Amino acid sequence: MVAKDGDGWALCERGHRHWGVHGASGLLAVHFDTGGIPHILMQKRALWSHHGGTWGLPGGALDSHEDAVTGAMREALEEAALKGDGLRILGVYTDDHGGWSFQTVIAEAEARFPSAPANGESTEMRWLPADEIVGETLHPGFAETWPEIRSALPPSVVVLDAANIVGARAEHGWWRDRAGATRRLLEDAEDVARHGLRPPEGFPAPAKWFPRLIMIVEGAAKGVRSDGVVTVVDAPGSGDDAIVETVREIRQTRPWERVLVVTADRELRRRVRELGAEVTGPGWLLGQLRPRGRV
Repeated sequence: MVAKDGDGWALCERGHRHWGVHGASGLLAVHFDTGGIPHILMQKRALWSHHGGTWGLPGGALDSHEDAVTGAMREALEEAALKGDGLRILGVYTDDHGGWSFQTVIAEAEARFPSAPANGESTEMRWLPADEIVGETLHPGFAETWPEIRSALPPSVVVLDAANIVGARAEHGWWRDRAGATRRLLEDAEDVARHGLRPPEGFPAPAKWFPRLIMIVEGAAKGVRSDGVVTVVDAPGSGDDAIVETVREIRQTRPWERVLVVTADRELRRRVRELGAEVTGPGWLLGQLRPRGRV
């Protein structure tokens, strides 16, 4: 595990040469303005580089010990002096060429941070509205994947109906200790959230997905607390009403953010759909958590 041990050319199963013995990754920083329009930080590659003169993302070869996020952030710092402060990882999109892949790390930026080339690999850094990107001369790899990545850009928030999910999980004796069962669900949700979730089938999000998670708790379960990975909201009354109000607030303050509610409750599903949220059942989440004992 040596720094820069990923430098070198690799041949994929399509017969193309790519830079990065262990694959490569890049950072797609996106900022949503007050109108919800996404702006992407783009890099114009130096003429001497591979596909020089085209626009793409700051990125490069992964070292053997790096994951996609670590490598993309390192490259963004080296090429654009862009630090991780003010960035929230939304997901990782993988373009697999067979034996070699490029992983695009999508991160939401708090603002359109000032940025300029930090080394000789690029000649310009510029924030571009997403809909104007196709008008530029793009790096071929980025041009191929951009339409699919574009659809996965908006950030997402997942609202968890804790009482419904705990009931569906059916741990042994859960009804006698709802607070304990909810606490264990929270711990497991935090664990999987740190490593990335798989979105429900058909939901427009990267395969490795880092949405905001909000858990609504009610009754005897109120008072459980997260370490910060999941936002816990104690329902003042009905848990269903609290979920509806949470969805309503998100839709009003960040209308570009996709909302997914996890519940099997038919009436609650109807209410949140009317507000523009999407829904999925508890099985989607439970299938990604470590198993617990059942009755």
